[in-house]
Amino acid sequence: MAAFSVNDIAIRGISCCVPKNKERNIDLEILTQEEIQKFIDATGVEERRIATKEICTSDLCCEAAEKLIKDLNWQKDEIEILVFVSQTADYILPVSAAILQDRLGFSTNCIAFDVPLGCSGYVYGISIIAAMMKATGLKKGILLAGDTSSKLLSKTDKSTVPLFGDGGSATAFEFDESAENLLFDLGTDGSGYKAIIIPDGGSRNRIDENSLKVTKSEEGISRNSCNLVLDGMDVFGFGISQAPKTVNKLIEKFEIDKDAIDHFVFHQANLMMNKMIVKKLKLPVEKVPYSLKEFGNTSSTTIPLTIVAQLKENLTNTSKDLIICGFGVGLSWGTAKIRLNNVVISDLIEI
Repeated sequence: MAAFSVNDIAIRGISCCVPKNKERNIDLEILTQEEIQKFIDATGVEERRIATKEICTSDLCCEAAEKLIKDLNWQKDEIEILVFVSQTADYILPVSAAILQDRLGFSTNCIAFDVPLGCSGYVYGISIIAAMMKATGLKKGILLAGDTSSKLLSKTDKSTVPLFGDGGSATAFEFDESAENLLFDLGTDGSGYKAIIIPDGGSRNRIDENSLKVTKSEEGISRNSCNLVLDGMDVFGFGISQAPKTVNKLIEKFEIDKDAIDHFVFHQANLMMNKMIVKKLKLPVEKVPYSLKEFGNTSSTTIPLTIVAQLKENLTNTSKDLIICGFGVGLSWGTAKIRLNNVVISDLIEI
């Protein structure tokens, strides 16, 4: 695991956008009423926001960015780097970041690129944009992180449909020599890559006539090879094992006073998993916010969405220290200590 710090870069604001369209788990026909209640009790997910056919992740992130830039009163030609973290890009190529640079009206001098990460992507994204800004002297940057995971699911797969929702976020960064150091611990275990996978559609397994054939793997789970496959037991075991390890490593490496941390914001995987992680870390439950009930697992959006939906009032006109932790597809993980000092937290956007 790689532990490192980045200095002189401050987080100035966070904004999130979700689809207006709500889907309640109690209305799903792929689960019996008994199964639905057990699922809600275990995962904590009661409803999710689902993008319509016309709405892509880039649209959600674009709306979040426009709102945040306006709230910060930034000039668009001042933004020198744009990083888009998502597994649901507009196209195989070109990168969505290039399209977003033009849509947002950023200068052609703006660096723009995609990072195709999922659950750990927000923490990785912060480390990437902060390190590049520090190394190159860039003054202002925007990190966009989000996914429309619902577009990857089989509607006849009860293991994935009730869990995943859609969302997008924007986070603003600025060079500031007085900023508290950003502290990171990142890691990867690619031996578990099959735990969360879409088998066909890449260069390894190109789409052919068999890719769209729906097959039944077990009762209530039917999908094709272009749909997301989730091995729930493997992911659960990985999460409850690796998340506490990476948080503890960060704390030990940088001698962080755990009691002085104001909030611990974890990737919203599922309630049972997250509660076990919190218990292992012996954290006060009042310091650990959740957004699973209303939004489900929104991949790389879960951490900023939880901050916007649950911590906006606590973070306004004040300075707070947070430890954030993302873990999942890859398999990969990332933990960071960040200070949010008088940050702008925009109101949640719905489109």
